[in-house]
Amino acid sequence: MPINPSLSPIRDADFGPAQARHLMSRAGFGVTPQKLVEWHELGLDAAVRRLVDYQGVQLGELEPADLDPDVIRPYTMDERREAGIARREKDQKTLDKLRRMRVAANAEDRRMHAGLQRWWVERMAKTPRPTEERLTLLWHGHFATRHRDVRDSYLMEQQNAMFREHANGSFADLAHGVVHDPAMIKFLNNDQNRKQRPNENLARELMELFTLGEGHYTEDDIKAGARALTGYHFRDNDFHFVESQHDKGDKTILGYTAPFNGTNFVKLLLAHEACARFIALKLYRHFVADVSDDWDLLDSGTRQVVDDLAKLLRDEDYQIKPVLARLFKSRHFYDAGVVGKQIKSPVQVVVGTIHQTGAPLRNDRAIATALRGMGQQLFEPPSVAGWEGGKAWINTSTLFMRQNTCAYLLTGATPGKAFKKNDVKYDPRSLLAGFEDQNAKAAVDQLCDTMLGHHVGADRREPLVRFMQERDKGVTGDALVALLLLITAMPEYQLC
Repeated sequence: MPINPSLSPIRDADFGPAQARHLMSRAGFGVTPQKLVEWHELGLDAAVRRLVDYQGVQLGELEPADLDPDVIRPYTMDERREAGIARREKDQKTLDKLRRMRVAANAEDRRMHAGLQRWWVERMAKTPRPTEERLTLLWHGHFATRHRDVRDSYLMEQQNAMFREHANGSFADLAHGVVHDPAMIKFLNNDQNRKQRPNENLARELMELFTLGEGHYTEDDIKAGARALTGYHFRDNDFHFVESQHDKGDKTILGYTAPFNGTNFVKLLLAHEACARFIALKLYRHFVADVSDDWDLLDSGTRQVVDDLAKLLRDEDYQIKPVLARLFKSRHFYDAGVVGKQIKSPVQVVVGTIHQTGAPLRNDRAIATALRGMGQQLFEPPSVAGWEGGKAWINTSTLFMRQNTCAYLLTGATPGKAFKKNDVKYDPRSLLAGFEDQNAKAAVDQLCDTMLGHHVGADRREPLVRFMQERDKGVTGDALVALLLLITAMPEYQLC
């Protein structure tokens, strides 16, 4: 049966617990059984408003990232002078001292990078604004930048903060932001983009991967765009426009001729008819379905939905918030062909398991290692194209790692290693608090409904019920941990 392509809202009466669970799985990272009741009772409009228009939600005790902005820095004037003298006089002792300073700074930056990765996982796990972090993760993959190339954790954190600041705001602000972003400028070598020798990296990716997609520009457009971005450099931690390196001559981009600079260039891209569709498809793939990013391979229903979202995006001057609100209320979003059909990313597996079970965060280094093994190392996307997602997340190795990671979160144990006595023991009995029925079947239904979805039928639940019924001591904390281990090992748990 074809999926309903309508963006008209479902009726309030049709927003039941199953729909609330689906909303929280896609717009956030899942919910506990108690929180599911709360979100359902809010009703569709209020629930979507709280998720999408999240600026009014207090962040509580979330800590900012703790990074030293001066670990990676240019030489001071005295250090430059000292280095110049040492090179001229072949003073190897002084050159070695300066080299050791740089080596120590790089080592400290790698330590900060690991801390930054752990900080973001913790923020996603604890935030009362889950859609804010889902969007920040989307933009991180869209405007993909790697610490491995940037080699400056503070610049990566600045970029992450910029994505978060504009996450549900205007895509135009994000597009303008990246051409002024030191991490992006360094990653794509735009600090080497000078009028005498233009560097095309940023201009090319801005068109191909960030705004238009392939087939909507020419090589001449890229060359002219690179000239528009000449002089867009950075100094230490800040954007720096070097006017003497900027090409002030006329450039012809997408059929328009003028002495364009980077700001004009971005405006041209945003005005192109392909841009809104390109971004609408990005939003669709992130929140709705694992469809192809090739327009020619999409079915007619998906094309209709994406085009409707693109029109709304244009009408709203690229504001993301109203587009998400329309999508999260729509009949299409809650269609049976959409619910429970999207493969979770590794971050969704980790953060979602914590959200849904209330499990402790545990050793953050182990979690960072697990994310790397599952194919989604934060601040290290595999290329400028970001993560492929969808079916690419799943193979024999990553599936094994996914199951082991869930087991670690629930038990504190890893394969071949026992639970550490000083680690936190997880007691899941709070998941059933407030619910009158706490027998084997009720426990299975409660946890399956919130962790797998109401669409998982009785035939899949029956073995779990039998397992719980065979436990000598009934619905204990240990029995529930064992039940959760079985649930997180089910194929359906890899979907949302």
